[in-house]
Amino acid sequence: MKYILLIHPNDSSSQYETMSEEERQAIFGEYVAIGQAPGVLGGDQLQAAETATTVRVDHGRTLTTDGPFVETKEALGGYYLLEANDIDAAIELAARIPAARMGGAVEVRPIVER
Repeated sequence: MKYILLIHPNDSSSQYETMSEEERQAIFGEYVAIGQAPGVLGGDQLQAAETATTVRVDHGRTLTTDGPFVETKEALGGYYLLEANDIDAAIELAARIPAARMGGAVEVRPIVER
């Protein structure tokens, strides 16, 4: 089964900003290690939500809006794509993602496979 682990970091960057460079590098190392864990098929950090373009089609006309269209409390910051035997294995890996313990959240969602 494939799962996507959607990383919603804490919007407050003050915690990260108060860390030493050594602490920041350690956090970065944790993300790299997760990306190299067995079953992880890929993943990336996303740019800030403000850089997004939202696309909708209304009566055949393409409409675009700069930035996210709706206000959201938890912006998507990145993701990992994981192949695991079950949801428990996916949750175990999600719990290792630094954002989960730094005030953010990680959403684990099964992928529809066709």
